[in-house]
Amino acid sequence: MNLELSDKTALVSGSTKGIGFAIASQLAAEGARVIVNGRSDKAVAEALGQIQQATPKAKVEGFAGDLSTTAATEALLNGFPAVDILVNNLGIFEPKPFEEIPDEDWRRFFEVNVLSGVRLSRIYVAGMRQRKWGRIVFISSESAIQIPLEMIHYGMTKTAQLAVSRGLAEYCAGSGVTVNSVLPGPTRSAGVEEFVTLLSGGKPFEVFEKEFFKSVRPSSLIKRFATTEEVASLVAFVCSPAASAITGAALRVDGGVVRSCF
Repeated sequence: MNLELSDKTALVSGSTKGIGFAIASQLAAEGARVIVNGRSDKAVAEALGQIQQATPKAKVEGFAGDLSTTAATEALLNGFPAVDILVNNLGIFEPKPFEEIPDEDWRRFFEVNVLSGVRLSRIYVAGMRQRKWGRIVFISSESAIQIPLEMIHYGMTKTAQLAVSRGLAEYCAGSGVTVNSVLPGPTRSAGVEEFVTLLSGGKPFEVFEKEFFKSVRPSSLIKRFATTEEVASLVAFVCSPAASAITGAALRVDGGVVRSCF
């Protein structure tokens, strides 16, 4: 399917690995000019090389900087004053018992997972509205709906993203700019593999996966971790002109983990 993105510029925050990298790769494969973001020059260069190797004609550029900070966001705007597509993917997670989560962690998670997307949306939405076309996507999580007991602070930020996304969609009503959230379920990304290593005690991934979906996420209908490419496929579609009637939505690619038909 041709998603008609060849004349669009897309920024994907936190896109040197995991879901963000898969999204950047798919948008580049669809012909969009993609700005890849990571915290270090090395990580960005490696990601650009991987995308260009897979898609030799890819139009990709990089921006190294921590977009959870105001300074990096301002530097980004100086280098890239306009984008057509903004994917707010930057995020962190960490399992920790509720009693052991200090105020500092709550603030840090909110700063990275929520305010990074707020700032980026704020600097780019006016241009999108003026051009009468734009796409803003927040990468939330099924944890926004089913708050995980092992990381309540993370779940809180994912729920906050839904509120920001819906409110911004209302703000952009009738402008040609759509705003949506995408809610992945358990996904096999680099970060999740590190998470699994911490929790599994050295078990092979396949063994942990089977146990995980039996005891931790038994409501999953696919009984496995999704791939980052499966998540990216939905995001790429939502970013396209073909998805012009989809806005203000929380779109699940969760493998059926959330027990709801709505």
